[in-house]
Amino acid sequence: MAKDWWLYHGSGPGADRRTRLEAGSPPPWRDFTGTPDPGYVPPGCEGPAWERTWRRGAGYVPDEAEKDVVNTALYLRRPLLVTGKPGVGKSTLASSIATDLGLGPVLHWPITSRTVLRDGLYLYDAIGRLQEAGLEQLRTPGAHPATAAAAPPPDPAAAPAATPSISRYLRLGPLGTALLPQDRPRVLLVDEIDKSDIDLPGDLLTVFEDGGFLIPELARLAQEDPTVAIGTDDDPEAAVRITQGHVQCRYFPVVVLTSNGERDFPPAFLRRCVRLHLEPPGPEKLARIVRRRLGVDIEAGEEYQELVQSFLDRGEDGDLATDQLLNAIQLRLAGAWSAPGDRDRFLATVMQHLTGPTA
Repeated sequence: MAKDWWLYHGSGPGADRRTRLEAGSPPPWRDFTGTPDPGYVPPGCEGPAWERTWRRGAGYVPDEAEKDVVNTALYLRRPLLVTGKPGVGKSTLASSIATDLGLGPVLHWPITSRTVLRDGLYLYDAIGRLQEAGLEQLRTPGAHPATAAAAPPPDPAAAPAATPSISRYLRLGPLGTALLPQDRPRVLLVDEIDKSDIDLPGDLLTVFEDGGFLIPELARLAQEDPTVAIGTDDDPEAAVRITQGHVQCRYFPVVVLTSNGERDFPPAFLRRCVRLHLEPPGPEKLARIVRRRLGVDIEAGEEYQELVQSFLDRGEDGDLATDQLLNAIQLRLAGAWSAPGDRDRFLATVMQHLTGPTA
């Protein structure tokens, strides 16, 4: 049963709950003052990107404890750090939140050992701009010694050659796009943050606390060009205006950070997150997942009950992902691997361990 204070239910779109989310008052220490660009319209609940988010999120089955923690993060406007074994649905939770509250496509920032903070904030093609500037000099009469002697004298009345705008070489990253000032939060998935360089969690602290960041390349040009329109992670052709090089959110985004537990995080980072640990699903939750994803009632078919039990039994010898059970049931629905003698090879093929001695 849904609790009155919940905004996220995990059961499907709720316009009334999104309205409550937008109208809710943040904690005083999470109240940000960014001014939205009236000319920028973020992606809505339509288009291919939204379809991908919806397909992933609509099949997610959260427990009551998960809903409590997710809603706590929504009310406090804090990042949600989700831990658990591979395949338990950590990444899918971000799509579920976006789908349930109609917050548009999920912004995805995959993390590797080489990822640095700027990768998530913005991208700057300095080499491309330098090459374009060099070509522009060659096109300008008298700009190059090899052409200066043969070139006609410049016309004093002619306008000076235009320097290519820096906006062509800048684009916001997924974190930078999520921090754009808006009246409705975007959902940002920071995937596998435990794979990052040791400095990244600490570097994120200031951004999470301030709800904004500075683009130095724009700040240096603020006197000549105080407002520059650049692309976003959703659309490089979008034109969102950045003033004085500063991006400041209005509504802190819904940030979901996932971790497989491969490393510990500093206390200062953990203090700023709401933490959720996902356990592997048991029989009851598996039945609900299969029903929502595939429309199959486990209780109605002995064969499907046996597959669930085989999944649970094999999970005792090494980690398995829930989608491996879904794959097995989908194959049986299609009539594949139906011969009685194929059972052991079938299970070994679709339910290979992710960890353990047989992985």
